[in-house]
Amino acid sequence: MKTILMAAALLCAMETIAQKKDIKQDSLPAVSKADSAKATAVKPYDKVINSKAITRKGLFIVHNIDDNYYLEIPDSILHREILMVSRIARSPVYGVAVGGYYAGDEIDERVIEFEKGPANKIFMRGISYFVHSSDSSGNGMYRSLSNSSVQPILAAFPVKAYNEKDSATVIDVTDIINNDNGIFAVSILYKTVLKVGSLQRDRSYIQSIKTFSQNVEIKTVKTYTSTNDPTGQPVTFELNNSLVLLPKVPMKPRFADDRVGYLGTGYLDFDANSQGVKRTEMITRWRLEPKPEDLENYKRGELVEPQKPIVIYIDPATPKKWVPYLIQGVNDWQAAFEKAGFKNAIMAKEAPDNDSTWSLDDATHSAIVYKPSDIANASGPHVHDPRSGEILETHINWYHNVMSLVHNWYMIQAGAVDPRARKMEFDDQLMGQLIRFVSSHEVGHALGLMHNFGSSSTVPVDSLRNKNWLEAHGHTPSIMDYARFNYVAQPEDGITEKGIFPRIGDYDKWAIEWGYKLFPGITNEKEERTFLNKWIIDSLSKNHRLWYGPQLYGAPDPRSQNEDLGDDAVKAGTYGIKNLKRIILQLPDWTSMPAEGYENLQIMFKALLVQYRLYMSHVVANIGGVYTTCKTVEEKGVLYEPVSKARQKEAMTFLNEQVFQTPQWLFNKEIMAKISSASAEVTGVGIDILTGLLNRTGKLQDNIRRFGEAGKYPIYEFFNDIKKSVWSELATGATIGAYRRDLQSAYVTSFIEMIKMPANKPVGSTQVEMIAIARAHLKALQQEIKAAILPEKDPVSKAHLQFSSQRIEDALHPKNN
Repeated sequence: MKTILMAAALLCAMETIAQKKDIKQDSLPAVSKADSAKATAVKPYDKVINSKAITRKGLFIVHNIDDNYYLEIPDSILHREILMVSRIARSPVYGVAVGGYYAGDEIDERVIEFEKGPANKIFMRGISYFVHSSDSSGNGMYRSLSNSSVQPILAAFPVKAYNEKDSATVIDVTDIINNDNGIFAVSILYKTVLKVGSLQRDRSYIQSIKTFSQNVEIKTVKTYTSTNDPTGQPVTFELNNSLVLLPKVPMKPRFADDRVGYLGTGYLDFDANSQGVKRTEMITRWRLEPKPEDLENYKRGELVEPQKPIVIYIDPATPKKWVPYLIQGVNDWQAAFEKAGFKNAIMAKEAPDNDSTWSLDDATHSAIVYKPSDIANASGPHVHDPRSGEILETHINWYHNVMSLVHNWYMIQAGAVDPRARKMEFDDQLMGQLIRFVSSHEVGHALGLMHNFGSSSTVPVDSLRNKNWLEAHGHTPSIMDYARFNYVAQPEDGITEKGIFPRIGDYDKWAIEWGYKLFPGITNEKEERTFLNKWIIDSLSKNHRLWYGPQLYGAPDPRSQNEDLGDDAVKAGTYGIKNLKRIILQLPDWTSMPAEGYENLQIMFKALLVQYRLYMSHVVANIGGVYTTCKTVEEKGVLYEPVSKARQKEAMTFLNEQVFQTPQWLFNKEIMAKISSASAEVTGVGIDILTGLLNRTGKLQDNIRRFGEAGKYPIYEFFNDIKKSVWSELATGATIGAYRRDLQSAYVTSFIEMIKMPANKPVGSTQVEMIAIARAHLKALQQEIKAAILPEKDPVSKAHLQFSSQRIEDALHPKNN
């Protein structure tokens, strides 16, 4: 699933603005009696919190008097870090008016703390963790950083009363919660995202403030002008602000390693390097610790239950028939946590009914949140303590229409080998298993794991057709890969569901063990880093299936691609296309439903084209590709290695056969007669693949300069190889069909763009070299085209060649035009 959604991306952006704090502010100066006299009058406690007050006790004592809300803040909570998480509790018009945002979506996250200020005030500070220093010695960095890292005061509250008996301070929070201040309302950043303007105070109010032992939940109704509605109609949200007390003693962090894929959080460490600073990254993970009475058993390697297991609730709005599959998707991870020494470490539960103390919006409750949305997606974000990386909760987004996505994937990728995939509405059992797989993937993100795009590349393609091997190992070692389903398996292989579906595999169990296993005998960071480094080296040397390939779009490493399978893209793509050729013949029948038109056929034909495009792009990535393997200095071998010229030439042959030569099987006559745009869509895919291939020129050029002979696939040779494929009619004299003419026109367009000198921009030597080679190639092509014009008998082909020659002439000699 796509886990980097807009909300997550924006939260990351916010983190760079107000990131991570390890510098405490000095206490504010004592307030003189004269200053106190000038301050706002402080009344006796019983004059403020009177008999009309409705009082609730918890982290803060909350008093509700008429329409006013008061917080009673114990002195023990002052200067304690509090994580504030803001979410949309209810969204206007199913999120349409706010750009696809729905109930449960997070819209802000920050750390705050309360402190006493002068003149009988309580201040709320925003806390950042961007820099770190623990060296408080006379010559240490702590004091200097403290002087340069003053945390902002976000709000000031006049003290209304003191509770001397309980050592607490009473403040009125009504106005600040009702105001458009970006703290308890939509922030400036998210106003742009949600397409809203100013707050309408007369249509906004506090709905409730509930307090619990570790958190306070503030629910408000906020109405805003809309910047997205031409009629001027406002939009109304229910917002929920959760104030969660962070642990007084942060969890011991585990520091990130590029060889194991974890989401992370970090800071600039001024202590790590005596001659500079270092960016330090911690992984995000849940706090799993043995119960005190089980610690010795844990040290002996026995499975023990954690003090606090990970509990993920299922949204009550979820259709009941899918609940067991979502639960199973969570519980499947238990086997991985057993590798880390914990049993019953993670579990899913249905949300309690009729329990006033339980809320889906409560930031102390984790849940899979069901969204009534046409978005075909799901995502697994989480909230963590920025001081340590401790995951505090997750709200996994489950969009209703994700079922259409997995349906289309499964029909196109598995329809050739699984008869259950050959209809527009799957049986509940099959759809349930698809939901289970997606659930497991998103829960993996909620546990801290990143995508492992390289995992599937550790599997030999031939093994993907071996039933016994697949049932033992699965078609990819990681459910965190974008490997989807086994499209390599052929009908004659007899592969069952166990060999088609992804599941939690070797890498996932290893990654959970690496991130969550505790080492009570290791007492300091340096010792743990040394131990973990050796553990990784030893583990990878014994089992290559534990290799991690990061999520890098654009495929700089052809092994780390989304939606691919196996260790050989050409071989896997060849098998995949064999299955697509089987499926396309059956699509009209599989998509047919009584009393309906051909919309289903159009949807599934497009899905088939998407799959075809993926196979081609997996192969294209080998051209100019570089294998990247993260290592420490203790490991042998290089970090960067170019794809061999032989493999790149093999990729070129494949692309010629499957793309540049007209793929007649895609121009299926029955489908072409029932879908208006089918022919143009096929041609568009071919042009996109050709354009993408030509865009690899810079990577080829870089590899020659970087690796010398090892990376040598000369650009002129690359261009000639493509030309022989795309322009083969110039040598044979064959009539040029419509698909080929379109491809050739796109070829000329790409080269015309390639030889243009950038206007008003400096041009480097490598770019000049590339332009020179491209111009020489274009000149040679023009000569071949001119030679083919006269003998050409087909009038359309002749006109096409004449026009192509003229376009090249105009590009090479623009002043003569």
